[in-house]
Amino acid sequence: MTNNVVGISGIDLPAGDHICAFYRGPNERNEILLPFLRQGLDDGDKSICVIESIRPDEMLAALGEAPGESDRPGRLDLMTPEQTYLRGGRFSMPAMLEYWRRGVESALAESRYRFVRVVGEMPRALVDKADLDEFLAYESELNRFAPCHPQTILCLYDLDRFSAKIFLTIMRTHPVVLLSGTVLENPYYLDPDEFLADRKPTSVSPAPPAAACDF
Repeated sequence: MTNNVVGISGIDLPAGDHICAFYRGPNERNEILLPFLRQGLDDGDKSICVIESIRPDEMLAALGEAPGESDRPGRLDLMTPEQTYLRGGRFSMPAMLEYWRRGVESALAESRYRFVRVVGEMPRALVDKADLDEFLAYESELNRFAPCHPQTILCLYDLDRFSAKIFLTIMRTHPVVLLSGTVLENPYYLDPDEFLADRKPTSVSPAPPAAACDF
């Protein structure tokens, strides 16, 4: 995979990256997210964005894409946590990994797309739920999925919405971190086998027992 993604603070992100962006509030979120999605629209990439903190119509307006009037139809899917992470009322790691696999592979099966941008904002509803452990395990498993296709996965975390404990755990599931406009190789990162062995969660649905790219 040779594609590079440009659009986060002028930073190049190689295909296969799984990056976590930490920020505070909607203005900093937009400084990260809007250039990333705009670049995807301009480059002809497919973008799939699960976002909670801004409505889809507001996002389209911020991007300058009037609903139903875009000359770039189909390039950007804006989804809510209820349509994705929380379908059926709870989070399921196998179901969410399958959602991304189908979405990315379906996009790449169309000749017009050669690259996919995946964006996920952590749902606030998971903070106080028993399936938080499963969500954190899912974040770790994304490191097996990210290199499987020409894609970049961007995870969004507003530091004003989550505790320091969640921040420290999330740091261990992302090999690359964006913090204060700087991309950092993360010294606290653990590969999925290490992370899951260290946590030993008791309520996590098992990931599909297959090769890394066979979700």
